[in-house]
Amino acid sequence: MSRARVEVPAGTGAFLTRPRTATLTTLRPDGTPHVTPVRFTFDAASVLARVTTRAGTRKARNVAAGGPAARVALCEADGFRWVTLEGRAAVTDDPERLAEAVRRYTARYCTPPPNPLDLVVIEIVVDRVLSLNL
Repeated sequence: MSRARVEVPAGTGAFLTRPRTATLTTLRPDGTPHVTPVRFTFDAASVLARVTTRAGTRKARNVAAGGPAARVALCEADGFRWVTLEGRAAVTDDPERLAEAVRRYTARYCTPPPNPLDLVVIEIVVDRVLSLNL
């Protein structure tokens, strides 16, 4: 996946460091949206968001089924302040990328439970940032 060229305002980057839950919207193979709560991390320097999950989850299967054109949206809110990150997504089980995702997750939230054998990371190359009241 190529890296997007998107500007992330300083207030947005700071907002995305707090340990909040967000929603991830993916598209099912029939085109209908699937929205689920997730925890994620965002690297403003590389405009890459990461969601760790299990391979068999609907969100991971939706992204995999979408192939290289799979688009998703992450939305994190705190009252009437919110940020939505949109972009292309891919699922990987590469050990190095998983380790980086878990490291970042631990820094933002807490130490996750022991990794299941089917752990994957959904990597989102963010190409659009929408926000309000930041």
